[in-house]
Amino acid sequence: MSFLTIFAVICAYIIKGMCGFANTLVFTSIVAFQQNNINISPVELFVGYPSNMIIAWKERKNLSPKIFVPLSILVILGAIPGTIFLKVGNAQNIKILFGIIVIIVGIDMYITQKYNKKQSKNPLFLAFIGLISGVLCGLFGVSALLASYVGRTTNDTSSFKANLCMVFFVENTFRTILYLMAGIITLDVLKNAAMLIPFMIIGLFTGMTLSKKINEKAAKKFIVIMLIISGAALILTNL
Repeated sequence: MSFLTIFAVICAYIIKGMCGFANTLVFTSIVAFQQNNINISPVELFVGYPSNMIIAWKERKNLSPKIFVPLSILVILGAIPGTIFLKVGNAQNIKILFGIIVIIVGIDMYITQKYNKKQSKNPLFLAFIGLISGVLCGLFGVSALLASYVGRTTNDTSSFKANLCMVFFVENTFRTILYLMAGIITLDVLKNAAMLIPFMIIGLFTGMTLSKKINEKAAKKFIVIMLIISGAALILTNL
C-alpha cells in the first residue's frame, strides 16, 4: 500500500464527507496514474461501502423513496454492462474515457452552480441518467452524473446527501455481487481495502466536520477545478 493510495483515500473521503459524493472520482483520478481501473474499482468499492451507510443513516430523516428507489433500479441495470467492460476492456482506453467523463461532469457541475439551473424531472432524462450512471458505476464506481441529477431534484444538502448515498449503498451491494461473479474481487483486494478503511474514516469525519464550517459553494468550486484538471491529466498521459 503506497503513500499515494493513502493520500488519495484521505482526500477523497474529506470531499465525500463535505459533499456526499466525488470520492471515487478523486480517488481514481489520483491512483490511476499507478494502477489500472480493474485493480482500483473493487478496492474503492469496499472502502466506500461503509461511508455510504454512515451518511445515509445520519441523514435518514431526509430520505425520499420517490427519488432513490427508481434511480437505484436504473443504476443496477446499467452496472451489468459496465462490469463486463471493466473485465474485458482495454485499460488505456478506459483511462481516457474516464478522463473525458471527469471533465464533462466538472463542466456540468460548474454550469449548474453558476446559473443555479434546476433540471426538470423528465422520465426519459431520469432513465438516461440512471442507466449511464450504472454503466459508470460498473466501470469505475463513479456516479457523479447521478449526483448531478439528484442535486437538481432535491431542495437542500441534507436531502441530497441522504438520497444519493442511499442509491450508492444499493448500487454498492449489487456491484459487490457482480464483481464476485466476474472474479474481479480477490483476497488482495479485501486486504488492501481493510487497510485503507481507517484512513477513509479519518477523511470522512474530517469532511463532515468541515462541511459545517466551510462555505458549500466555495468547496464545490474547488472540487470542480480539481476534477477538470485530473481528467485532462489522465487523457494527456494515456494518449
